[in-house]
Amino acid sequence: MNSPQLHSSHHYTVADYAAWNDNRRYELLHGRVHAMSPAPTSRHQAISRNLSFEVGYFLKPKATCQIFYAPIDVYLADDTVVQPDIIVVCDPEKIVLKGCVGAPDLIVEILSPSTSKTDWKEKYQLYEQAGVREYWIVNPDDGLLHVFRLLNNKFQLDGTYAAEDAVTIGIFDDVVIDLKNVFAG
Repeated sequence: MNSPQLHSSHHYTVADYAAWNDNRRYELLHGRVHAMSPAPTSRHQAISRNLSFEVGYFLKPKATCQIFYAPIDVYLADDTVVQPDIIVVCDPEKIVLKGCVGAPDLIVEILSPSTSKTDWKEKYQLYEQAGVREYWIVNPDDGLLHVFRLLNNKFQLDGTYAAEDAVTIGIFDDVVIDLKNVFAG
Protein backbone atom coordinates (compact mmCIF):
# COMPACT_ATOMS: atom_id res chain seq x y z
CA MET A 1 0.00 0.00 0.00
CA ASN A 2 1.31 3.39 -0.95
CA SER A 3 -0.23 6.30 0.92
CA PRO A 4 0.89 9.90 1.31
CA GLN A 5 2.73 11.08 4.33
CA LEU A 6 0.61 14.01 5.40
CA HIS A 7 3.37 16.59 5.62
CA SER A 8 2.17 20.16 5.17
CA SER A 9 5.61 21.24 3.96
CA HIS A 10 5.80 18.70 1.13
CA HIS A 11 4.62 19.64 -2.37
CA TYR A 12 2.84 16.78 -4.15
CA THR A 13 1.96 16.39 -7.82
CA VAL A 14 -0.68 14.56 -9.84
CA ALA A 15 1.90 11.78 -10.36
CA ASP A 16 2.19 11.36 -6.57
CA TYR A 17 -1.60 11.37 -6.29
CA ALA A 18 -1.89 8.64 -8.94
CA ALA A 19 0.52 6.43 -6.97
CA TRP A 20 -1.52 6.47 -3.76
CA ASN A 21 -3.49 3.25 -3.55
CA ASP A 22 -4.51 2.85 0.07
CA ASN A 23 -8.28 2.99 -0.67
CA ARG A 24 -8.64 6.35 1.04
CA ARG A 25 -9.85 9.54 -0.59
CA TYR A 26 -7.62 12.57 -0.89
CA GLU A 27 -7.63 15.94 -2.59
CA LEU A 28 -4.55 17.77 -3.73
CA LEU A 29 -4.81 21.56 -3.39
CA HIS A 30 -1.83 23.43 -4.85
CA GLY A 31 0.40 20.49 -3.97
CA ARG A 32 -0.87 20.03 -0.40
CA VAL A 33 -2.62 16.77 0.38
CA HIS A 34 -5.94 16.85 2.20
CA ALA A 35 -7.47 13.63 3.51
CA MET A 36 -11.17 13.55 2.75
CA SER A 37 -13.41 13.64 5.79
CA PRO A 38 -15.35 10.60 6.95
CA ALA A 39 -18.45 9.61 5.03
CA PRO A 40 -20.93 12.45 4.70
CA THR A 41 -24.11 12.61 6.75
CA SER A 42 -27.37 11.22 5.45
CA ARG A 43 -28.63 14.83 5.05
CA HIS A 44 -25.61 15.65 2.89
CA GLN A 45 -26.19 12.53 0.80
CA ALA A 46 -29.92 13.25 0.39
CA ILE A 47 -29.21 16.77 -0.88
CA SER A 48 -26.54 15.46 -3.24
CA ARG A 49 -28.91 12.77 -4.57
CA ASN A 50 -31.82 15.20 -4.97
CA LEU A 51 -29.74 17.88 -6.66
CA SER A 52 -28.09 15.32 -8.97
CA PHE A 53 -31.53 14.03 -9.95
CA GLU A 54 -32.96 17.52 -10.56
CA VAL A 55 -30.00 18.73 -12.62
CA GLY A 56 -29.65 15.39 -14.42
CA TYR A 57 -33.31 15.47 -15.47
CA PHE A 58 -32.81 18.77 -17.28
CA LEU A 59 -29.46 17.76 -18.77
CA LYS A 60 -30.72 14.54 -20.35
CA PRO A 61 -31.80 16.27 -23.59
CA LYS A 62 -28.56 18.29 -23.65
CA ALA A 63 -26.48 15.51 -25.14
CA THR A 64 -23.12 17.25 -24.76
CA CYS A 65 -23.44 17.97 -21.04
CA GLN A 66 -22.96 15.32 -18.37
CA ILE A 67 -23.41 15.30 -14.62
CA PHE A 68 -21.09 13.41 -12.28
CA TYR A 69 -21.08 13.11 -8.50
CA ALA A 70 -18.51 12.24 -5.85
CA PRO A 71 -16.21 10.59 -5.87
CA ILE A 72 -14.83 11.84 -9.20
CA ASP A 73 -11.36 13.27 -9.69
CA VAL A 74 -11.17 16.72 -11.28
CA TYR A 75 -7.65 17.59 -12.44
CA LEU A 76 -7.25 21.37 -12.41
CA ALA A 77 -3.44 21.64 -12.51
CA ASP A 78 -0.29 19.54 -12.19
CA ASP A 79 -0.60 19.82 -8.42
CA THR A 80 -4.36 20.10 -7.93
CA VAL A 81 -6.96 17.32 -7.90
CA VAL A 82 -10.34 17.89 -6.26
CA GLN A 83 -13.39 15.72 -5.66
CA PRO A 84 -16.43 18.03 -5.66
CA ASP A 85 -19.82 16.70 -4.67
CA ILE A 86 -21.33 17.34 -8.12
CA ILE A 87 -19.94 18.56 -11.43
CA VAL A 88 -21.47 19.35 -14.81
CA VAL A 89 -19.19 19.12 -17.84
CA CYS A 90 -20.30 20.24 -21.29
CA ASP A 91 -17.03 19.64 -23.15
CA PRO A 92 -16.87 15.88 -23.80
CA GLU A 93 -13.10 16.09 -24.40
CA LYS A 94 -12.59 16.93 -20.71
CA ILE A 95 -14.06 13.57 -19.65
CA VAL A 96 -11.47 10.82 -19.45
CA LEU A 97 -11.47 7.42 -17.77
CA LYS A 98 -9.83 8.81 -14.64
CA GLY A 99 -12.28 11.73 -14.28
CA CYS A 100 -12.37 15.28 -15.60
CA VAL A 101 -9.33 17.13 -16.91
CA GLY A 102 -9.86 20.87 -16.76
CA ALA A 103 -12.53 23.09 -15.29
CA PRO A 104 -16.09 21.74 -15.22
CA ASP A 105 -18.83 24.19 -16.22
CA LEU A 106 -20.58 23.86 -12.86
CA ILE A 107 -19.24 22.66 -9.51
CA VAL A 108 -21.40 22.03 -6.44
CA GLU A 109 -19.91 21.65 -2.97
CA ILE A 110 -22.18 20.61 -0.10
CA LEU A 111 -20.74 21.90 3.15
CA SER A 112 -19.71 19.64 5.99
CA PRO A 113 -18.27 20.92 9.28
CA SER A 114 -14.83 19.59 8.34
CA THR A 115 -14.83 21.02 4.77
CA SER A 116 -16.68 24.32 5.13
CA LYS A 117 -13.61 26.56 5.40
CA THR A 118 -11.85 24.83 2.49
CA ASP A 119 -14.96 25.02 0.28
CA TRP A 120 -15.49 28.72 1.02
CA LYS A 121 -11.87 29.83 0.74
CA GLU A 122 -9.36 27.55 -0.96
CA LYS A 123 -11.70 25.82 -3.38
CA TYR A 124 -13.52 29.07 -4.16
CA GLN A 125 -10.20 30.56 -5.27
CA LEU A 126 -9.10 27.39 -7.08
CA TYR A 127 -12.35 27.17 -9.02
CA GLU A 128 -12.29 30.86 -9.88
CA GLN A 129 -8.67 30.65 -11.13
CA ALA A 130 -9.41 27.48 -13.09
CA GLY A 131 -12.30 29.16 -14.94
CA VAL A 132 -15.25 27.21 -13.51
CA ARG A 133 -18.23 29.06 -14.96
CA GLU A 134 -20.52 28.51 -11.99
CA TYR A 135 -19.90 27.48 -8.38
CA TRP A 136 -22.68 26.48 -5.99
CA ILE A 137 -22.14 26.14 -2.25
CA VAL A 138 -24.94 24.32 -0.44
CA ASN A 139 -25.33 24.72 3.30
CA PRO A 140 -27.45 21.77 4.49
CA ASP A 141 -27.72 23.12 8.05
CA ASP A 142 -29.17 26.48 6.99
CA GLY A 143 -31.01 25.15 3.93
CA LEU A 144 -29.29 27.72 1.72
CA LEU A 145 -27.69 27.66 -1.72
CA HIS A 146 -25.11 30.32 -2.63
CA VAL A 147 -24.62 30.73 -6.39
CA PHE A 148 -21.47 32.30 -7.83
CA ARG A 149 -21.04 33.00 -11.53
CA LEU A 150 -17.78 33.81 -13.28
CA LEU A 151 -17.75 37.30 -14.80
CA ASN A 152 -14.51 38.82 -16.09
CA ASN A 153 -12.54 35.97 -14.48
CA LYS A 154 -13.98 36.68 -11.01
CA PHE A 155 -16.81 34.99 -9.16
CA GLN A 156 -19.77 37.24 -8.50
CA LEU A 157 -22.49 36.27 -6.05
CA ASP A 158 -25.60 35.77 -8.16
CA GLY A 159 -27.77 35.13 -5.13
CA THR A 160 -28.49 33.16 -2.01
CA TYR A 161 -31.50 30.89 -2.29
CA ALA A 162 -33.61 29.01 0.27
CA ALA A 163 -35.76 25.90 0.02
CA GLU A 164 -38.83 27.88 -1.08
CA ASP A 165 -36.93 29.39 -4.06
CA ALA A 166 -36.16 28.28 -7.58
CA VAL A 167 -32.74 28.81 -9.09
CA THR A 168 -31.61 29.04 -12.69
CA ILE A 169 -28.44 27.26 -13.73
CA GLY A 170 -26.62 30.19 -15.30
CA ILE A 171 -24.75 28.12 -17.87
CA PHE A 172 -28.12 27.30 -19.47
CA ASP A 173 -31.01 29.55 -20.43
CA ASP A 174 -33.76 27.07 -19.73
CA VAL A 175 -32.88 25.10 -16.60
CA VAL A 176 -34.64 26.05 -13.38
CA ILE A 177 -34.31 23.94 -10.24
CA ASP A 178 -37.02 24.00 -7.58
CA LEU A 179 -35.06 23.92 -4.33
CA LYS A 180 -37.90 22.44 -2.29
CA ASN A 181 -37.16 19.21 -4.16
CA VAL A 182 -33.45 19.52 -3.34
CA PHE A 183 -33.81 20.20 0.39
CA ALA A 184 -36.63 17.66 0.87
CA GLY A 185 -35.88 14.57 2.95
